[in-house]
Amino acid sequence: MDRGDRIASYSNLLLSVSIGFLLFSVVSSQIPLGSKLTVEENNYWVSSNGNYAVGFLNSSDQYIFGVRFNSICIPSSEQTAIWTVGNVKVSSKAYFELSSGGEMILFDPATEKIVWQSKTGNASVGSAVLLDNGNFVLLNRNKIAVWQSFESPSDTLLPGQSLSVGHTLRASSRDSLASYYSLVMNVSGEMQLRWDSTVIYWTVGGPSQPAVRSILGSDGILRLLDQRSKVVSSVYGEDHSDPDVKFRFMRLDSDGNLRMYSWETNATSWRTVWQAVINQCDVFATCANQGICIFNASDSYVCQCPFRSTRDSNTKCLIPYKPSCESGSSMIRYDHMYLYGIYPPNKTVVQTSLQQCRSLCQKDPSCHAASFINNGTAQCHMMKSQYIGGQSDPSLGSITFVKTCSDPIAVLPAPIPAPRKVSQKICVACLLEVAAGSVVVFFMLQFGIGVYLFRRRKSMMQKSAPAHTVPNATGCIVFSYSEIKDLTDNFKQQIGQNVFEGVLPDNRLVAVKDLNASIEERRFRSAVLKIGSIYHKNLLRLDGYCCESGHRLLVYELSKYGSVDKCLEEPRMCKRLTWRKRIDISLSVARAISYLHTGCREFVSHGNLKCENVFLDDELEAKVSEFGLRTIQAEASSSGGQAETDVKDFGKMMVVLITGRQDVDEACYWAYEKWVKAEREMATDQRIEGGVVLEELERAFRIAFWCLQGDERMRPSMGEVVKVLEGTLSVDPPPPPFAHNQQRPPEDESPYESYSEL
Repeated sequence: MDRGDRIASYSNLLLSVSIGFLLFSVVSSQIPLGSKLTVEENNYWVSSNGNYAVGFLNSSDQYIFGVRFNSICIPSSEQTAIWTVGNVKVSSKAYFELSSGGEMILFDPATEKIVWQSKTGNASVGSAVLLDNGNFVLLNRNKIAVWQSFESPSDTLLPGQSLSVGHTLRASSRDSLASYYSLVMNVSGEMQLRWDSTVIYWTVGGPSQPAVRSILGSDGILRLLDQRSKVVSSVYGEDHSDPDVKFRFMRLDSDGNLRMYSWETNATSWRTVWQAVINQCDVFATCANQGICIFNASDSYVCQCPFRSTRDSNTKCLIPYKPSCESGSSMIRYDHMYLYGIYPPNKTVVQTSLQQCRSLCQKDPSCHAASFINNGTAQCHMMKSQYIGGQSDPSLGSITFVKTCSDPIAVLPAPIPAPRKVSQKICVACLLEVAAGSVVVFFMLQFGIGVYLFRRRKSMMQKSAPAHTVPNATGCIVFSYSEIKDLTDNFKQQIGQNVFEGVLPDNRLVAVKDLNASIEERRFRSAVLKIGSIYHKNLLRLDGYCCESGHRLLVYELSKYGSVDKCLEEPRMCKRLTWRKRIDISLSVARAISYLHTGCREFVSHGNLKCENVFLDDELEAKVSEFGLRTIQAEASSSGGQAETDVKDFGKMMVVLITGRQDVDEACYWAYEKWVKAEREMATDQRIEGGVVLEELERAFRIAFWCLQGDERMRPSMGEVVKVLEGTLSVDPPPPPFAHNQQRPPEDESPYESYSEL
C-alpha cells in the first residue's frame, strides 16, 4: 500500500474513531428532544469546541437555517454558512424544533407551512448533537447516528466529509439560473460540474480508475477514492499540508465554480487556494441571459451584449431575430466569439465550411445564430433559440454569425433616378474588374481564415469545448507536435539545453523541454500523470506535454528571471542575489526536494538537480524544474540510492550559490580547502553586497559538505537539511568529503549521530 492509500485509509479510520469518540464525549453538548431555536431570540446550538454553531442566519432581510463557523478567531462577518436546509428562506417569525417525536421541523408562521422536515419520526431519535467537525447529527437512544448533515450536503464540503455516488452539491441561489449548477459523483467514477444536469463543463477522474467517493482532507487535499479506499486522483490546495491553516472548506459557489478556501488568520479573511475552472467564462452560462462573457487581464470577467439594439429596452441579451420578421434577415459576423444555446441547452452540429455555415443558418427560419469552429474537423453549431450564452476572447478561433431582421429602409431603398445612357463597353469592363477583384479578395480571405484557424486550433479547442480542457486530474494540456512548433515559433528561441521558450494563446510564457529520447508511450504518459499531480510552491508547474509519434516534450511554466546559473552570470541579477536571498534559495530548493522524497504519494527523485534547473520568479522565489524526469528517461532503481544522489547534487548546488563559481567539482574542492584552513569568508562570492552572516555561512558549509560525503550512508536526509538551514537543527563539522577510502561506520551506528536537535 502506497503512502496515499495509507493516508486515505488512516483518515477514514480516524474519521470513524473521532465520530465515535465525539458521540461518547459530548454528552453535555447533546440537544434534547423538544428543543427549539427561533429567529426572534437569535439563539443557537454550539459544538463542544466552540468552532461551529447551528441556528438561523440573516440573508437579505430573510433567514436561512443551517450550520456556520463560530470560532472566536473568525469575525462574525466571516462566519460563513457551511450547511443549510435546502435552498429555502423564511421570515423573522420562523422557528426550528427538534420535536418530541424525534423529527427536525422548520416552520414559518408567515406562510403557515412546514417548509422542511427531516422525516426521522420512526428512527427512535433520542437527541441531536453538533460535532466538533461541524457535522450536525441525530442520535437514536443507543447513541447511533440515524441522520447527519454530512450525508445531506448543501453546497459545501468540510474536512472529513465525503461526497459519494448519488450525492450532489448544489449551488445556492443568486438568481433563477444559479441553482442549475451542481457537483456530482457519477456512476462512471467521475466528479463533474454540471449545468441543468445535462451540460458537463468540468470533469476530474475517469472510467479507467473509477472513484466511488471523494473526501476533503484537513490537509487541504481533495482525494477521489475507489471501492478499496485507494486514492485514484487528487486535487491540491495551494497551501496543502500547511499546519498553520486551522479552517478549510470546499464550496460550489453561486457562479458555478468549485473552490477551496482556507482561513487566513493574519488577513482575517477566507482565501481561495484552488478553483476548478480557472477562466470563469468556461463555466457554462456564466452570464446567463445578460450577455457574452469576456475574461479580462485582472482574472475577472464582464458580461456584454454586442448585438443588442440601442432601441431595445429589454435588459436581457437576446438574439435580435424573430422567425416572423417580414423584411428578411441578414447575418452579422463576430470573430473570436463562440455561442451556445441556454434555453434549451442544445444545438445542431453540421460538418461544413465557414461560408456554408453562414448560408445554412440564414436559410433556416428556426436558426438564430451559428458558431463555426475547426479543431481538425470543420463544424457549424447552429442554435435555434434567442436565449443564448457564450464567450468572446482574442484567443478564440471560432467565428459566429448572428441573424437579425433586416431594416426595411435598407431592404427597400428610395427609387434612384435612371442614369444617363452609358457606353455598354464601359459597363462590361467595370463588371469584369469588380468580378476579378472579388475573386482575388475571396481567395485571400479564405487563405487567411485557413491559416488563422490552423494556428489557433489548440486555443479554440480549449475555449469552445471547456469540458475537455482537463484530460486528467493533473490538469495538463495535451499538445500535438504541430501545436508545440506553433507556440515555440518552430523552436526559435533556445533558453537551455533542449529547452525552448514558447507563448501560450493566453500570452503566458512557457518553457518547452524536448526530452530527445525514445520513450515507450504508456510509460511516458504514466510518468507525466505522476509529475503533473505534484504541487508545491517551490516546484515549477507542469502545464502540458506532447506524446506524438517519436516526439516526447514537456511544457512548463516559465519563471520571469530564468535559471539561477544565468542570474549568477548576469551582473545586474547577481547584484540582487544577496546573502539572504542565496540562503532563501537554498532553503526553498531543500524544501522542494524534501517534499518530492517524503511528501508525495510515492517517492520522487529529481535525478538532475543543479543551478540550471532552479528558476527564479518575479519575486526571486526559487522554483525547481525537471523533477521526476528520471522516472521517464530510465527505469527506476531503489529509491534510497536516488535520494542520496539528490542530496549530493543539492550539496554541489549550494556550494555554487555560496562561492559563485560554476565549475562545480573544482568549486567544491576549493571551498572545502578554504573552510579547513578557517578561511571560509574567502570562499564566498565576493560580488555579494552587504556581506554574509558568519554563523549562517558556517552552518551552510557544514551541511553542504555533509551532503557531499563519498559514503552515501553518511549523507543527511533532505528533511534534516531543511532543519539545519532553518536553524532548528545543529550540525557538527563534517569529515573530509572527498576521501576515497573513508572508514565506513558500523552497520548498527546511525550515520547522522552528529546531528542533534537544538
